[in-house]
Amino acid sequence: MDFLTLFLVYLWFVLATIALLCICPGRKEGFLARSVTRASQVLSFVIPTQLQRVTQRALHRLFHTRSCLFVVLHIALQAAVYGEYTWEVFFYCWDLQFHLFLLLLPYLLLAGNIGCFILCSRADPGVITKSNHASLAKIYAYDGVLFQKGIICPTCNMEKPARSKHCSFCSVCVHRFDHHCVWVNNCIGAFNAKYFFLYLFTLTAMAATIAIITAAFLIQVVLLSNVMHGSYMDDRGQEHAVEILFLIQHLFLTFPRIVFMLGFVILLTLVLDAYWCFNLYLALTNQTSNEWYKSRGYGCSHH
Repeated sequence: MDFLTLFLVYLWFVLATIALLCICPGRKEGFLARSVTRASQVLSFVIPTQLQRVTQRALHRLFHTRSCLFVVLHIALQAAVYGEYTWEVFFYCWDLQFHLFLLLLPYLLLAGNIGCFILCSRADPGVITKSNHASLAKIYAYDGVLFQKGIICPTCNMEKPARSKHCSFCSVCVHRFDHHCVWVNNCIGAFNAKYFFLYLFTLTAMAATIAIITAAFLIQVVLLSNVMHGSYMDDRGQEHAVEILFLIQHLFLTFPRIVFMLGFVILLTLVLDAYWCFNLYLALTNQTSNEWYKSRGYGCSHH
């Protein structure tokens, strides 16, 4: 195993450790997190110390400070998907006489998603200042379990109102803090949570719509080509009827970028849909992500 491979493996373990710690705040390390940490420590013996320090500083700047990198990555991914959809799927479907509204629906959802993204990233999430501290402190009562009265934020030098939390990314306390979203480069709090919910919904709908249209196009191509009624010869010269695996291979060789994009947006749809359902559950139960994680650690539920 060469040095570059060792470094990449070490970097992957460090990223996995950070990801596990970020999605499980306030909870004790689980078996998986401990295993990843130990494996990272083992790899650190073969990685030069100076390189470890550079990696740690870079990862700290990336995951623990406000950065536009994920926003740029977010825009690049959307541009790549919509570029492929426009130049490949849209015009093919137009020739196959798909309904125009169905083909334009992803663009309409994109316009709504961009609007929600701007509102979510530019709106005040509920930053607590000395001028609004007194009014915000009266909104929610301390439950004595998740939120204790008299806790002073050492950075902001103010008493934390109930359901608030200090964001280490933005270095401010946020009213009804949910989480810090690196994809919008802003905290999600009391004042922009509704925009984030709509942003997540439109993003999920975009991925689902593109996946449905692309899958419908490929199905239409298969039906028009009558490939399902054909046969193929294997390596031994034996004839076989067309199976699903052969069909997928055939489509991938014929439309490689379209099939790859379809797989990506299907996976994205499943992940986003699960996360949107989780946020819907939090909204219906009057919880935030921060409170949900804290309640798991305290062994209680917050309403």
